[in-house]
Amino acid sequence: MFKIKQAALLSGFSVDTLRFYDKNGLAEPSKRSQSGYRLYSDEDIMRLRFIKHAKQVGFSLDSVKELLDLRSHKDEKSCEDVKEVTRHKLEEVDQRIQELTRMRSALLKLYKQCDGGDASAEQCTILKALDDVVGASV
Repeated sequence: MFKIKQAALLSGFSVDTLRFYDKNGLAEPSKRSQSGYRLYSDEDIMRLRFIKHAKQVGFSLDSVKELLDLRSHKDEKSCEDVKEVTRHKLEEVDQRIQELTRMRSALLKLYKQCDGGDASAEQCTILKALDDVVGASV
């Protein structure tokens, strides 16, 4: 059994993150000592590493909870159930990429319109363009 500091080191999370996950039912420790210390088992560490990896590939905490439920009920669930969670995340990523592409395009247009230089920013085309958008929406 590992105390929280050891579990944090083994899982790659901070102690505060482990407390947060415990409080929110995402990764509760297997036991508590008589004095109330959280005690993590090898299985708990594996669960924390699973969470870490899922977060690294972009799953939200809600999706991680769903994946953990699927993981703990493998015998009752199908690969299609897991694939559906992943499909939903892929759709979110694709939508975000489209948004970022539009933002990049708009920023690049602003950037190219500006001559730069040491002149006063009073005539800056970027600031004027941003003011125009703000003025149009008021």
